[in-house]
Amino acid sequence: MSHRPAWAPDDIDLERPAPARMYDYYLGGSHNFAADRELAEKALGAWPELPQIARGLRAFLRRCVTFLVEQGVDQFLDLGSGIPTAGNVHEIVSALNPRARIAYVDSDPVAVAHSKLLLKDTPNARIVHADMRDAGAVLTDPALDGFLDLSRPTAVLMCAVLHFVPDSDDPAGVVAAYREATAPGSYLAVSHGTRDYLPEQIRNLQEVYSRSSAPMTFRSHAEIMDLMQGYELVPPGLVDFILWRAETPNPLPDPLGGDVTRYSGYAAVGRRDE
Repeated sequence: MSHRPAWAPDDIDLERPAPARMYDYYLGGSHNFAADRELAEKALGAWPELPQIARGLRAFLRRCVTFLVEQGVDQFLDLGSGIPTAGNVHEIVSALNPRARIAYVDSDPVAVAHSKLLLKDTPNARIVHADMRDAGAVLTDPALDGFLDLSRPTAVLMCAVLHFVPDSDDPAGVVAAYREATAPGSYLAVSHGTRDYLPEQIRNLQEVYSRSSAPMTFRSHAEIMDLMQGYELVPPGLVDFILWRAETPNPLPDPLGGDVTRYSGYAAVGRRDE
C-alpha cells in the first residue's frame, strides 16, 4: 500500500496513475505518487524526450496566452489545466493585464487541491473540479457564476488535453459545446499530439498510457483540423507547436535541435467570428 502524503486528498486512488501527475513528474514536480512515477518511467522508456516535450508545450502556452492578451482578451477558461507549475496562465496574464480573469478546470483531485492552495490569495483566478468533456457541468459550476461573462470574448484553452479524449467521447462535440457557449470574437487554443511522424513510438507510448486513468489518442493533422471547425485560424495556422509564433531568435537553445518529429505535436489558435 502506498503512503498517502499529507497533501493528497482522501478520495484519490494512489495506485492508479494519472496523466496530470505523470506530466508533473516529467516537469520535475513533486506532486505525484509511486504509481505515477513507475508508469512515467515506462513512458520515458518509450519516448525519452517527454520532459523536453512537456517544457516545449509550456513554452507554447506562454506564447499563445501572450498573443491572446495582446488581442484584448481578458477572460480565460483553461480546460484540463493540470497541476500548478511555474508559468501558469494566471501568472502570464496578470503580468500583462492584472484585471484579467482566469478559470482553471481539472478532474484530477491533486491538481484541484493544489490549485485551490495556490490561488487562495488570487481573486482573479478560480479552479473548478470537473471533467472538461462535460461542458454543461463546467459552465454552470457555481465557482464561475458571475466570474466569467460568456457574452464577452473568452479564450478557451485546450492545451495537451484533447489527446486524452478518445473518439468514443466525441472530441469534436466537446469543442463545439464550448464554441457555442462563447461569444463571437472568442478564441480557442489547442495543442495536440500527432501520429504523423513516429508511428511506432506513438504505439508504444499509447500502450503505456493505456494503463493510466486516461489513455491517449494521437491524431493526424487533418483530424486535428477537423476539431477546430467553426474557428478561423490565426497565422501560422495549425503547425508543429514549437513553430507556432516561435521567438526569433530563440532566447534558449532547443534541447531537441528543432526536430519537429521528436516533439510530434501540433498547435493552433482560432477565432470564432460568428
